[in-house]
Amino acid sequence: MSILREIGAQYNPENGTVFTVWAPEARKVEVKLHHPKPESIELQREAFGYWTALAESAKQDTRYTFLLDGEKERPDPASQSQPEGVHNASAVVDHTSFNWTDKKWRGLPLEQYIIYELHVGAFTEEGTFAGVTEKLAELKNLGVTAIEIMPVAQFPGERNWGYDGVYPFAVQNSYGGPEELKKLIDSCHQQGIAVVLDVVYNHLGPEGNYLRDFGPYFTHKYNTPWGDALNFDDNHADAVRNFFFQNALMWFRDYHIDALRLDAVHAIFDMSAKHFLQELQEHVKQLEEQEGRPFILIAESDLNDVRLINPVDDGGYGLEAQWSDDFHHVLHAMVTGEQSGYYVGFGTAEQLVKVMKRAFVYDGLYSEHRNRTFGNSTEHNLAKQFVVCSQNHDQVGNRMLGERLSQLVDFEMLKVLAGLVIFSPYLPMLFMGEEYGEQNPFLYFVSHSDKDLIEAVRKGRREEFSSFAWQGEAPDPQSEETFQKSKLKRSYTSDEQQLKLREFYKRLIQLRKSSPALATPDKNLIEASMEEQEKVLHLLHATKQPHLYCLFNINKQPATVNISLATEVKNWQVVLHSAATDWGGLGSDLPQEIKTKEDIRLPAASMLVLKQAD
Repeated sequence: MSILREIGAQYNPENGTVFTVWAPEARKVEVKLHHPKPESIELQREAFGYWTALAESAKQDTRYTFLLDGEKERPDPASQSQPEGVHNASAVVDHTSFNWTDKKWRGLPLEQYIIYELHVGAFTEEGTFAGVTEKLAELKNLGVTAIEIMPVAQFPGERNWGYDGVYPFAVQNSYGGPEELKKLIDSCHQQGIAVVLDVVYNHLGPEGNYLRDFGPYFTHKYNTPWGDALNFDDNHADAVRNFFFQNALMWFRDYHIDALRLDAVHAIFDMSAKHFLQELQEHVKQLEEQEGRPFILIAESDLNDVRLINPVDDGGYGLEAQWSDDFHHVLHAMVTGEQSGYYVGFGTAEQLVKVMKRAFVYDGLYSEHRNRTFGNSTEHNLAKQFVVCSQNHDQVGNRMLGERLSQLVDFEMLKVLAGLVIFSPYLPMLFMGEEYGEQNPFLYFVSHSDKDLIEAVRKGRREEFSSFAWQGEAPDPQSEETFQKSKLKRSYTSDEQQLKLREFYKRLIQLRKSSPALATPDKNLIEASMEEQEKVLHLLHATKQPHLYCLFNINKQPATVNISLATEVKNWQVVLHSAATDWGGLGSDLPQEIKTKEDIRLPAASMLVLKQAD
């Protein structure tokens, strides 16, 4: 494991601020302090291209820039605050002064994560961390145990998904900056809610990206959708790896983040003997030992490769969990009938059974969409190592019109989808507004200032949709109207049907938390079956007693079925039926107790949960 080097502006109340920057090709580097008193301090060159100096007068919020060879004046690549945007001076952040109240917080076991993904700008009308803080009571009431915040690294302008960030250490100023983020995290921990932060280690955005002025942060060795890859294995790669290791550790140590969701790790190219992700996990584990609480790394990947989450001793990278796109794709294709783009080859009964038991469909099978054999087996992996959903920012926002499932399927099917996710053996994730059937779309939005870049983004979005059979015109990503349309209406307080859907989600989450069979789900101890014609999924959770038996009718027609997976159990008690009027259904005439092999009439698009009664 490499020895880490501090970078950026490290403030100490007793001594001032130590400035450190990596600029291996520079001949001279100065730090320019802009207020309260303009001052220029020459940095001293140290080994491996680092430059450093102490400025006793630099304190919290002191604005500064680096001057390279007397010519290029730039913000700090490791800036922790950009109060005036991506093109202007950085600001010193004091991490010693915040009054944390979460000293007793030790995080949550991964298997207890019920994740709620949100975008700070679109989650509330205010579009700020403070706005999210005000809504925590609602999320606590819903039952979620973790929020996942889309990237907050400083990006151009005031509206963006966050994946165009150019200062990975700086907290977006329009959201409220470092102090307000800390307040949000502290409040989450007071409510018993863990915080997952989405971070991007595969590229940086184009506008305000001055890294090339400092050093070889990028390499021509690999091509990515964003151009040259970040340099994790070429000449001078040690300093680039250090940059991102330090970033991850900062979020855990200085902001008390519980978990990081690593964006698109398949675009992190590294042929080193020790992959960047493996070494990142080693540094995180070392911090765990120092801090005395767990820190979790969750990968987003479209590789279906369990090497990410396998132990290092078994040739893996040792990360805690990863997303399963296959789970989403099977559900989406089954209920919408879509078969274009990456939905090609998805949507069969056999696949739904398989993802419930194995998390992946393509685990060494030929993929029609990819035109190659794809993925590997999850047989030896735990259920808690996979995050699943029926909606997320990508799958909604990367549709041409940003339609949520509430626009694509009927109300009864929304309840079935909720059950499939929350009663799966994996870590369930909801996308903001899903729990009540939000009607506003979630669209792609930016606020760049470069006209050529704006047009390139528009063109890129049009090309991205070419493989899908979607009709219409893509909304303009640059338009503020596109962003405003993406904000939550929160109309469930005045819409009876939406309120019942939210209560249904709340009940599902309660059952997941309280049922012994779901407390620590084991995918090897569940049974599942489904007939292609019948389209009723039978799902038996037998991890602990009392067992749970779930039936999901994913059909527009009623179906008659009986309990076929647990013949040793004679009697079952009805726990929940989505067709009940309590949940906005037409009503249920099922008896309170049902016997094994007894015929059950399931309404179209419905789910039934039974609990072992003997």
